[in-house]
Amino acid sequence: MSSSSPSSSDQSGNPSPQPPAPAGLRPGAGPAAWPRRRCRDVFWLVVFLLHLLVFGGALALAGLNRFRVADRFNIDRYANHTAAPPSAAVAPPGSDVGVSKEKALPPELTETYWKYYGAAGAVGTLLAWSWLAAAAGKKDGGRVLMRAAVHSLTAYLAVISVLCFWGNHSFWGVALAVGAALHFLYVMSVIDRFPFTMLVLQKAIKMVWELPDVMRVAYAFVLVMLCWMALWSFGVSGIVAMPIPNCGQWWLVLALSVSLFWTGAVLSNTVHVIVSGMVFLVLIHGGQAAASMPPKPLLKSLQYAVTTSFGSICYGSLFTAAIRTLRWEIRGVRSKIGNNECLLCCVDFFFHIVETLVRFFNKYAYVQIAVNGQSFNRSARDAWELFQSTGIEALIAYDCSGAVLLMSTILGGLITGTCTGVWTYFTQRDKAIMVGSTSMLIGMILVGLAVVVVESAVTSIYICYAEDPLLIQRWDPEFFEQMSEALHQRLQYRSSRARQILNGRLDHLPDTSSI
Repeated sequence: MSSSSPSSSDQSGNPSPQPPAPAGLRPGAGPAAWPRRRCRDVFWLVVFLLHLLVFGGALALAGLNRFRVADRFNIDRYANHTAAPPSAAVAPPGSDVGVSKEKALPPELTETYWKYYGAAGAVGTLLAWSWLAAAAGKKDGGRVLMRAAVHSLTAYLAVISVLCFWGNHSFWGVALAVGAALHFLYVMSVIDRFPFTMLVLQKAIKMVWELPDVMRVAYAFVLVMLCWMALWSFGVSGIVAMPIPNCGQWWLVLALSVSLFWTGAVLSNTVHVIVSGMVFLVLIHGGQAAASMPPKPLLKSLQYAVTTSFGSICYGSLFTAAIRTLRWEIRGVRSKIGNNECLLCCVDFFFHIVETLVRFFNKYAYVQIAVNGQSFNRSARDAWELFQSTGIEALIAYDCSGAVLLMSTILGGLITGTCTGVWTYFTQRDKAIMVGSTSMLIGMILVGLAVVVVESAVTSIYICYAEDPLLIQRWDPEFFEQMSEALHQRLQYRSSRARQILNGRLDHLPDTSSI
């Protein structure tokens, strides 16, 4: 599946067939052998493991410092730089001068806040497993959940914004209100793409529904993530309980949240590699029970994902999500600009920058990593060149499945954060926003581990369609016809739009006929 032999598009817009599988995995008379692989992107693997070691130690220290005993390791003296020096705190006998109001209150401990994060983990796990059960138990169950996420996210954000204003948290109220408005505008700008998007998601769920083993992998990785979250929430609870100035607490929690996000993205993309590799092999070989199927495909995919390809997963997890989200927003704005040449020029400038980044950081690299074991940048570049050489990139740009799945993830996080934040508000009112926002991140990561199963199937379907459309035709002939028709329409639209822009620019050229 290398870009060295790209397929070409015929006149109907359908890519011509290409050899679909790498050496060692092509269908044959007997079972295919797994090729030997070597570790890729080892530097980022070492960075990620060191990050786990350093942050894990810091989290354990912060949590133990206030677990059952306040300031066990005497860390508070370094944390509270605004405290008065010891000489100034000395007061004459019988005097109330120098005695702070905080000392009259019982000290906050790690377990004061750990219970809230425990509830967040329980709610997030319940939502994640419910999402997986809906996708696995009924063919249209996951599609119903995604439709609900698209239509209810704006309203939910608006309701949470009102609650923040009611609780005198104006900054968060404004931020959530702006988020609700942006989400509404984005949905309105791409609403014409939703029929095709829901078709792709429905077929991806059908593929996952036919592979129950990959669902068990997602269930297991949710449990693995919960184990790390137990340590993370233990340390964060200790930090929230420390008498640090509020701004300092936010900066510490932000740094730990970035660490948690990277860890969650690594586990999520590990599932992505496992599932996409499995789906790719099933489509290539014509079924899980095919005689040409490599032995123990799921176990081998898992083995490669957590060994030779783990460094590439760690590397890609740092940048892919942010670049992909930025690309969706720019595409949504760009499609609604119209004939405003000045605004179109500015947006195109940012669009081309993001497109250059997408060439080296995209989610389709994980399919190449799963099948070929290449480095992340080479996998991303090969996948993008394959899409551009076949014209499939026009179809991918039209598809909003990634954005819809992200809406499901955000909604799951908001529900988790709301449940925890409301509970905290009635018991520890001053820490409700901090606990609620970090609980939202916990919920998003846990639900994301469930949603990525469907996203992996989507990426594998596009890669297989670009490699050899007959693979999709053999799996689902009706879906093949629908994809081919959609691709033909998108290529025609791009051609007519390019012709319109060219004619508009030619009209603005000076008339040289009199010279």
